Amino acid sequence: MQLDAVKDYYGKTLKSSEDLKTSACCDCATLPAYLERLLDNVHPEVSAKYYGCGLVAPSALEGRRVLDLGSGSGRDAYLLAQLVGPQGEIVGVDMTDEQLATANAHVDWHMQRFGYPRTNVRFLSGYIERLDELGLEPESFDVIVSNCVINLSVDKPAVLRGAHSLLKPGGELYFADVYSDRRLPDGIRADPVLYGECLGGALYWNDFLPMAKQEGFLDPRLVASRPIDITDETVKNKLGQAKFFSATYRLFKLSGLESACEDYGQAVVYKGGLGDNPDVFELDGHHLIERGKVFPVCGNTWRMLADTRFAPYFDFIGDFSTHFGIFPGCGTSIPFATEAAAAGTGGACC
Repeated sequence: MQLDAVKDYYGKTLKSSEDLKTSACCDCATLPAYLERLLDNVHPEVSAKYYGCGLVAPSALEGRRVLDLGSGSGRDAYLLAQLVGPQGEIVGVDMTDEQLATANAHVDWHMQRFGYPRTNVRFLSGYIERLDELGLEPESFDVIVSNCVINLSVDKPAVLRGAHSLLKPGGELYFADVYSDRRLPDGIRADPVLYGECLGGALYWNDFLPMAKQEGFLDPRLVASRPIDITDETVKNKLGQAKFFSATYRLFKLSGLESACEDYGQAVVYKGGLGDNPDVFELDGHHLIERGKVFPVCGNTWRMLADTRFAPYFDFIGDFSTHFGIFPGCGTSIPFATEAAAAGTGGACC
């Protein structure tokens, strides 16, 4: 059974991140300075058994309730515990006994290190495909994060469905994971090492997007991505020509989002106020919003800011009373021939 193989790989085979054979399950990105400082407050044993593939620390977490899917040794949970503060809460879920033992062994140590009157972190033993069995109240989390774990799941739609159920309206699933540039053959998917290295279970990106929409996350936004370097020759030979990428997506629980970027003449102005982003707010890879600048947005983007925890940090211009067609530069342009299309002058995605 694939789940048993994953539990053995992360509980018994891997002793630290140095045992990994690829860069898939390790964070090669440069951490922002403010997160580097917070990471210094995480116990060394917890950090040594970290196997994430990205950075799952979105903005505006103060006082929020956050669920960490596949929390492992607890590195991300303890990092986020400092961002939510003593009034917030982090709940981690993992199926690997050895990883949970490491995370739980240092709960009091971190509470004292952070100077909190009580711990704001707890860990649950369970499966991310069966979140409904953990006794968590529906629509009780502001944010759900996951770091290089959903690819390991044998039932990815169930993970997304469970996350959607646990999020408050306007909440978001913010997660890093591994994707492939093609659908992988059964031989790669069945290989226990490739699966444990977060490669065998990787989704083809163009299968992930409709899956996310089917489970209620209607407009997935790509925040960042990077190619994964496969250095182990044995692993490389098994994979053939398939290429892999670490990518961070944010999925909002917002009903009524449209299937394309529609233009209603709206704009937003970032007021600042987020300590980690004082001068620019990054919603995704296409939306870097400078403080004080009137920034035109499509209807979906307007709602991702106006109907979520980000609303206090923005001024909003316009409404949905007048529709002006597709948002300029959006990839979903009118399908009929136009002068711009014929001349090849279409813009980039919004």
